[in-house]
Amino acid sequence: MAIHKQCERMPGFLETDIKYLKGVGDARAKVLASELGVATFRDLLYYFPFRHIDRSRFYSIGELSGSDLPALQIKGRFIKFATEGEGAKKRLVGIFTDGQRMMEIVWFSKITTFSTAYKPGVEYVIFGKPNYFRNAYSMVHPEVEQFDPAKPPTGFRGVYSLTETMRKRGYTTRLLQTLVGNLLSMPGLASVDDTLPADVVRRYSLMPVQEAFRQIHFPENAMLLQKAIERFKFEELFYVEAHILRYTMERSAKIPGYLFGRIGEKFNGFYFNVLPFELTGAQKRVLKEIRADMKTGRQMNRLLQGDVGSGKTMVAFMSMLMAVDNGCQSALMAPTEILATQHFETLKQWAEPIGVKVALLTGSTRTAARREIHERLESGEIDIIVGTHALIEDTVRFKCLGLAVIDEQHRFGVAQRARMWRKNTVAPHVLVMTATPIPRTLAMTVYGDLEVSVIDELPPGRKPVTTLLRYDNNRHEVDLLISSQLKEGRQVYIVYPLISENEKLDLKSLEEGYERTCETFPSYKVCFVHGKMKPAAKDHQMDLFVKGEARIMVATTVIEVGVNVPNASVMIIENAERFGLSQLHQLRGRVGRGADQSYCVLMGKMKSGADTKKRLSIMTETTDGFLISEADMKIRGPGDMEGTQQSGLAFSLRVADLARDGQVLTRAREAALAVLRGAPSLLAPGCVVSQQDSGSSFVMKVSENEISVMKSELRVRFAHSVDWSQIS
Repeated sequence: MAIHKQCERMPGFLETDIKYLKGVGDARAKVLASELGVATFRDLLYYFPFRHIDRSRFYSIGELSGSDLPALQIKGRFIKFATEGEGAKKRLVGIFTDGQRMMEIVWFSKITTFSTAYKPGVEYVIFGKPNYFRNAYSMVHPEVEQFDPAKPPTGFRGVYSLTETMRKRGYTTRLLQTLVGNLLSMPGLASVDDTLPADVVRRYSLMPVQEAFRQIHFPENAMLLQKAIERFKFEELFYVEAHILRYTMERSAKIPGYLFGRIGEKFNGFYFNVLPFELTGAQKRVLKEIRADMKTGRQMNRLLQGDVGSGKTMVAFMSMLMAVDNGCQSALMAPTEILATQHFETLKQWAEPIGVKVALLTGSTRTAARREIHERLESGEIDIIVGTHALIEDTVRFKCLGLAVIDEQHRFGVAQRARMWRKNTVAPHVLVMTATPIPRTLAMTVYGDLEVSVIDELPPGRKPVTTLLRYDNNRHEVDLLISSQLKEGRQVYIVYPLISENEKLDLKSLEEGYERTCETFPSYKVCFVHGKMKPAAKDHQMDLFVKGEARIMVATTVIEVGVNVPNASVMIIENAERFGLSQLHQLRGRVGRGADQSYCVLMGKMKSGADTKKRLSIMTETTDGFLISEADMKIRGPGDMEGTQQSGLAFSLRVADLARDGQVLTRAREAALAVLRGAPSLLAPGCVVSQQDSGSSFVMKVSENEISVMKSELRVRFAHSVDWSQIS
């Protein structure tokens, strides 16, 4: 007891070693630290239940249904116990009845202890997850406590996540609850400061931290539990956003950029005399955002989001003209040679009438031509260079690279993008583009230091792609659709999944699909593309389709980016259930680029579950990429949003969910900005809070003590500091 008193007087109460908590000691402390990462009082307080159950509700064995049941409680008696098996398979089996039916209760460890701990005929409450095996339910290592009619279980109870090792050693969620209760009863907790400034707690009607700890571990009712969860979601996202914003502002202060102070003859000449169509309102808005960045004298670092066909390339080109008008060059880097070539042809068509020189540099560029391009780049003769990874070679030097545009940014690794940035002593402005729609607030979090622009409307006259969900028994109907479009002179994609763990099976499926297509449509040339082909062979096959020599392309998702064929009007996606919704949307964007009606057919399996069919039906209901992205994240989570080069988030979240807590994220970011405005000492010297980052510009009052608490929280939460440049 004296030890506990001593700990409570220490300034770092929450940092106290968990071994000093009543009920822990050295042995349990080692288990808690190694298995759960709980090494201090703070760790235990923030080790929240992963769900809560209503302890006033008892289930009967006869009510149990299905194979995936949650943990629940049953009241009844043990009839008998028996030891079965030998050696490693030895187990204690108890027969438990609720008075109507029976089930087995099984223990694989501490058999001697449990065989004498519980007595037949005595009324107990068992709590655990029922398992369905051989047409019967059982429970393995449940919590067991004697039922007291005078004190029946009531209210909510937290269920804590435990490792299998802990369960075998006799650790239960009940034990964790007891330890948390011991901690919450310690007087030292009262001296712990709220992690959020008082002004933030008041403005956003948040539960104070002391009360929130009690209600999330021992909720009095459902409403107070929800308030506690909301409080910790907000707190968690507040510190994530504060950390990102600090990094962004400090980076902005450190890295100067080119000052593009004027809009000149190239931009105006194109806009008034060459522009082939009226810009959408979204394109005009984004251009204004880019323009505002480029005239600050700091490096622009901006993400441009927009659905396929929304006009990102036009925005990028007009941004490049701003660079040309200010005496600088631009580079556009694409992930494939075909896409780079297509960009080059498009930009050249727009640039020639205004005297802007555009060149193409890829891995296939011949030595003599490559040498000439290198010389013209270094002399400044080339205004815009379009290329692939060839642009980041050390031999490529610019006279003055003012803007780097990176298309389909998730296809490039961090190191590759960084090499582009290092082409100058002054950092070029950076515009990264993606056709993977992500909700704006989420993008700000996932991509860290990038400002986010969104083109959220399509050019007028574009017909939405008609999306159909069909099954194998509709195959004839789908063939008729393909045939009718081919007769009208259109082209068709047929896409198969290629998932690494099933490579051989998938390739076989692709090859069989190719053979079937050739047999079904013998009058038309069919090309065949997958990622395992040699680059030259793959490019040749793709080129056949781009030029219209092949009318049908059978492919894997290698065509997700990299092919722009306005004449393609049909996209067939086989085994559609194996794709994420965002990927399906990306593939669908390969058609619908011309003036004619286009179709996307999702081929599913008849035996697919209801959830799968519901998920795929989302694609038939909307062509809005942002709605689809939100639905996809709710199903799959946000971890894949950054692409293949760096998967998973750079930080872990205990209670918040980026896919579902967009509103909380928005409020938390707003609060973090307001706090940084009110507490500039949280930033490095010379940093300025961006006024354009948020629609509001209010300031939060923050005391010196609150600043000290926040600095401590930021150190603890981001002990292994995230380098956001490694994300974006």
